[in-house]
Amino acid sequence: MGKLYCLMGKSSTGKDSIYRLLLQQQMLNLGTVVPYTTRPIRAGETEGENYHFISDEEMKDLQRQGMVIELRAYHTVHGIWKYATVQDGRLDLSGRDYLVIGTLDAYEQIREYFGKNRVIPIYIEVEDGLRLQRALERERQQAEPKYEEMCRRFLADASDFSEERIAHAEITRRFSNKNLQETVEEITAYMLSCNG
Repeated sequence: MGKLYCLMGKSSTGKDSIYRLLLQQQMLNLGTVVPYTTRPIRAGETEGENYHFISDEEMKDLQRQGMVIELRAYHTVHGIWKYATVQDGRLDLSGRDYLVIGTLDAYEQIREYFGKNRVIPIYIEVEDGLRLQRALERERQQAEPKYEEMCRRFLADASDFSEERIAHAEITRRFSNKNLQETVEEITAYMLSCNG
């Protein structure tokens, strides 16, 4: 039976880069779970690759159909943005392992849906000053930088990923992303040991 690895951490910890590199590890043979969101697409993102970008009404329709595994809503300076993991027929744990990026809330809901033995947390950490620097650099690359939202996200991370919440989610293994390649190698070895 396959496992679902849930990659998570505060904003600007390098989750997207780690995600891309883990998917390239042939020995892992990971499937992808593309989340759904109602937020606007950012520069450099591709529909169906980073997210499925849908309207709020389309998200409600998925909920009515019972297809939503987990759903999060964020009150941003631009309105409410929703993110969800959806059972859209592309996720089949009977044959392979999958990798998804999420939050602690998402991880706990996904774990409840599939069971503790099937959902494995991969928690990424980076020192706060470096995270803020990375966030600012990324936002500057946007056609219309949203610095206020960047700051809101950064501050929200303190409570969203508090030590109490991490402990409540029963996350004991952490990966410090000081060097991207070394972090990917460490995570790859860990994932292989989970299947051994």
